[in-house]
Amino acid sequence: MTDWIPAGEALARLGLKPQSLYAYVSRGLLTARADPLDSRRSLYRAREVEALAARRRRSRRPSEVAAGAMTWGEPVLSSAITTVQDGRPWYRGRDVLVLSETETLESVARLLRGGDGVTLKRSDRPAPPEGGPPLARAFLALASRAAASPPALGQPLLALSAEAAVLLDIFADALVAETTPGPIHLRLAKAWRLGPGLVPGGPGADLVRRTLVLLADHELNPSAFAARVAASTGASLAASALAGLAALSGPRHGGAPAALSLFRSEALGRGVADAVSARLAGDRSLPGFGHPLYPDGDPRAQALLARFPVPEDLMRLAAQVRATTGLTPNVDFALVALCDHLKAPEGSAFSLFAAARCAGWLAHALEQIQDGGLIRPRARYTGPVPEPDTA
Repeated sequence: MTDWIPAGEALARLGLKPQSLYAYVSRGLLTARADPLDSRRSLYRAREVEALAARRRRSRRPSEVAAGAMTWGEPVLSSAITTVQDGRPWYRGRDVLVLSETETLESVARLLRGGDGVTLKRSDRPAPPEGGPPLARAFLALASRAAASPPALGQPLLALSAEAAVLLDIFADALVAETTPGPIHLRLAKAWRLGPGLVPGGPGADLVRRTLVLLADHELNPSAFAARVAASTGASLAASALAGLAALSGPRHGGAPAALSLFRSEALGRGVADAVSARLAGDRSLPGFGHPLYPDGDPRAQALLARFPVPEDLMRLAAQVRATTGLTPNVDFALVALCDHLKAPEGSAFSLFAAARCAGWLAHALEQIQDGGLIRPRARYTGPVPEPDTA
């Protein structure tokens, strides 16, 4: 099978009309590109066409459609915030890789929220929790704000947007354990003692800034969905962000950099070839490599890894994984490599991820509140057959 096929062949395999084919491309379910031999024609990625055809051949009972949508399936709700198109992410129609060249987390957070929101005076921010690791402080800061905040339902949008801006600052304060002025990337750089990176144009701080922008949101990821579920009940923005943080704390989401660090240790201990082979033989994942939304490679990782020298042991691991499986580094790999390069303290990869993604949680919560609907799916019951009491 060739990598790219013409429209006629794609239509035949899918049994669609041309307008339906174009609709699948616009929804991000199929990738199209111009035919290099005739720019007036389009080619379609063959493996995506075949995967879509296989889904269409399966039973289309509502229960099966819903079940498939829960794991990298078709879109389940509407959002104007983020999409993945043409193999790269976009924030409200803006190319994220382009935004990462100049923007800060704060400016991108405003974009994700729709352009509204002003930050209150610094004196209005409470002192961050003291002691404990960054994750514990972040939980405490959001929980304290949530306990004191009224429900979001019915509040004016501008007031909610202003609250979202303050919450992002509070969250960053908790991660660095101090309330300081300046953009979030500079506050993280100062807390991590990145040296030359402390100046606005310094290399360390600029790498942190780029990372925050690239990771601010990623469509309907688990933590964004958790934030939306909480927001759909009318809960406060702080409570919605707290739900997002709870989801991010799991090993299959925000814990991915830690999983890669373990994989890295295995490679250092037994050699990269044996470490990769052992994981594949044991049907274990290769954390830090591959992404379902980016079959040609994670552009966020590529944008970061091109900016600094990657540690040699990670380069060897990446080369072995690619030679064995064809998978390339994803953004979790880039996070670990970056924090190693910056000599940032332990846990910094998670702090970077969380600080960035908080912007997305708040944007999704705001959008869900404006939507007004309650997210309440039904469960497909698989337990014992109910036996009514006839006595």
